[in-house]
Amino acid sequence: MRHSCALTALLVSSTTCFAQTGVDLYGIVDVGLRATDGLGANNAPTPPGRTSAVSSGVDQTSRWGIKGQESLGGGLKALFRLEGGINADTGAQAKSDRLFDRQAWVGLDSPYGQLAVGRQASLLSDALIPVDPIGKRFASLNPNINVAGLSNTAFGTHAFGRQYGPSGYSDNFYRLDNTVKYTGTVGPWQARAAYSFGEVAGDAAASSSHGVALAYQRPDWVVSGATMQFRSREGLPLDAWSVGAALKLDAWQFKANAARNVADTGPGKTVHQRVLSAGVSRQAGRDLLVTTAWYGVRREATGFRDDGFDRGFLFVEKTLGPRTTAYVEADYTVWRGDAAGLTASRSNDRHGTGMTLGLMQKF
Repeated sequence: MRHSCALTALLVSSTTCFAQTGVDLYGIVDVGLRATDGLGANNAPTPPGRTSAVSSGVDQTSRWGIKGQESLGGGLKALFRLEGGINADTGAQAKSDRLFDRQAWVGLDSPYGQLAVGRQASLLSDALIPVDPIGKRFASLNPNINVAGLSNTAFGTHAFGRQYGPSGYSDNFYRLDNTVKYTGTVGPWQARAAYSFGEVAGDAAASSSHGVALAYQRPDWVVSGATMQFRSREGLPLDAWSVGAALKLDAWQFKANAARNVADTGPGKTVHQRVLSAGVSRQAGRDLLVTTAWYGVRREATGFRDDGFDRGFLFVEKTLGPRTTAYVEADYTVWRGDAAGLTASRSNDRHGTGMTLGLMQKF
């Protein structure tokens, strides 16, 4: 009986504490039925042939998180956020080695800006938020996330082959450990600066990253860009930048972005990547949003044939409720050079198509 009373008291006190500090549980569960031709279940090129699958995160990445804040007086607030990706089709964590692979940080917010410390998205990711033509949807297939934002550099013969910055992975530098990020807003201007510690003994620059970002935001238009440099453990540099704009005219919204990155991958070896993208969205009625976009990726690597791909998207989203959206997505990819590659010595299809019917629920 004493244990039961103690547990009840603990739960009550915890609830009171949470209410005072404003702790919230939130997330997205996005699952769709996807059919492809010339693309595998993981959206990699395949020989001609159709594939069907249940996919997670085609509209918005499935995730869950905990966030909170506490007022400290004088306009000062303490903040924290813990967020992890979910493969909603299997129930697995997006990253098996990390519970909170997307965000894990604590910070302070004041009239002079916000300072956050921990695992956070890169400044390239931040800069893309308002200007990506499809609104950073379909993260596993979106070239601005994969190529411009450096979330998948292991693609084909032009792979970087090493880790740059403290991301924890050899092919993904979209989110970085050990990061100190400052965000300041003055009128329509928003500026960010970040430094990620490599924490390599005896070499402060190794595996580190740093950069700045700047955005100018008005009610109907925005310009947003960022530049960053990453270092490998061996001191090899990866330099990247991204800049884009968005314009809203009545029910129409236009977005465009340009990005480029250059990595030294070894003595006398480099990989160059560039992405151009543009798209338009229209609110077709109160509950229907139609978005279409095109992305062009071009890549050069020492010792390899230049390659790349062009990819188009169409999203039609129907709002069913405040937290529920049904959607249809279609995509078409044309591979250039040797980008399509081989599967078991058989040439992959030079074209890839996909279509998804999905449902997204937010909580």
